[in-house]
Amino acid sequence: MTPIRPELDAAAVAALAAKIDGLVIRPPDDEYGDARRVWNGMIDRYPALIVTCRSAADVTAAVRFGRANELDIAVRGGGHNVAGFGTCDNGLVIDLSGLRDVVVDQQSSTATVGGGNTWGTFDTAAAEVGLHTTGGLVSTTGVGGFTLGGGLGWLMRRYGLACDNLLAADVVTPTGDLVRASETDDPSLLWALRGGGGNFGVVTSMTFRVYPISTVVGGLMLFPIERAREVLGAFAAVCATASDDLTAMAGVLTAPSAPFVPTHLQGHPAIAISGCHVGQAEEADAELATIRELGPTVDLFAPMPYTALQSMLDATAPAGQRHYWKSGYAQSLDPGFVDALLESASRMPIPFSQLHLHQMGGAVARVPDSASAFGHRDAAFTLNIIGTWTDPGGDASGVAWARESFSRLEPSLDGAYVNFMSAEGEGRLSAAYDEMTLERLQAVKGRLDPDNVLRLNQNVAPKPSSGRSSQA
Repeated sequence: MTPIRPELDAAAVAALAAKIDGLVIRPPDDEYGDARRVWNGMIDRYPALIVTCRSAADVTAAVRFGRANELDIAVRGGGHNVAGFGTCDNGLVIDLSGLRDVVVDQQSSTATVGGGNTWGTFDTAAAEVGLHTTGGLVSTTGVGGFTLGGGLGWLMRRYGLACDNLLAADVVTPTGDLVRASETDDPSLLWALRGGGGNFGVVTSMTFRVYPISTVVGGLMLFPIERAREVLGAFAAVCATASDDLTAMAGVLTAPSAPFVPTHLQGHPAIAISGCHVGQAEEADAELATIRELGPTVDLFAPMPYTALQSMLDATAPAGQRHYWKSGYAQSLDPGFVDALLESASRMPIPFSQLHLHQMGGAVARVPDSASAFGHRDAAFTLNIIGTWTDPGGDASGVAWARESFSRLEPSLDGAYVNFMSAEGEGRLSAAYDEMTLERLQAVKGRLDPDNVLRLNQNVAPKPSSGRSSQA
């Protein structure tokens, strides 16, 4: 049922439309149906107004309009947030999809990108000069939300998380002011943006450190699920001795009906090892040998353009599927953990749900805790429990599977990764951030957003400001 929307003053809406370069979209408009949708098909909300922004000035005008009209404000970059925070009922959606500029500076090895970019648009532009930074595993993921939550990706063990490479950002605060966050301009805000989520303002532009990346060794190997224990054992052994050049992931999934998969495996549960190696091909082969010697049914690891690896998993995450996720960090793949993982796998809704184990460590673990709000840097693995289905009738069972799997695995887990969290309430923040980090985030929130205007996120409650800037 479509919710009742607040009455907005027509003259005020017209005035907003007249002062911005972007679009102002209301429910009667032809564009509204498509504009209100986000990636997670479970999220079906009806905002009162959608403003598609093309500049920071548009964002400023939209924020001020939202506050003046006492509307909930949702911010949408790529729209991939699994919790659905990129939209809302009866409120204002600030859509950043018009902010797509990408400027790569080879001399300074930096890239400045608009807040509405996806990793696909960023990487396509960056590939022209062979410079990249850690990005999302699915190219349609938004750069902004991914980075603000931390940013696990194929380059992270060599170059750090996406947030570790964030050098500066332009931010429209909840009061409608445009500010700069950098090591010299409000370093406490930059610290908070590196993992603290979208709590502190609307990020219209980000500057990243970029690295010379062109060809990598990437791909995946597939094994029947019956071999999961030995494959996970080999995966753990490889991860324990891996160089920073290798970032790997183990996954339990349903083998796709694709030409590269033998018929006997298609549609059946499988264990996958995927990854990226940024060194020479012979070095990659040596590091992957322990897994390859097991004789995978499918072995697609090969030299490829980095942009090809970045889009390799796109087909597994089309827009419109229904999602509910849970996450945590693990220190080892001990037998009890593997038993619980495979028990969850045996109950997994098919064919779309998956269980992912991301290899951590390397450069991620060497970043000082004080440099960012992202925590749990000492973890060996990040677990993502990905409940996915297409039929709305499967909502209850899909959510139940993810929650039951988390309960089964929770004794071996610590913490939570905000980008893999569904709408779980403020109580789960203590799993994502330790007490000291959360207090620092609350102080920055209290300074910039004391009224908690930007609360449609993994929300940090504001701490009253003392009137002084808290420097990180």
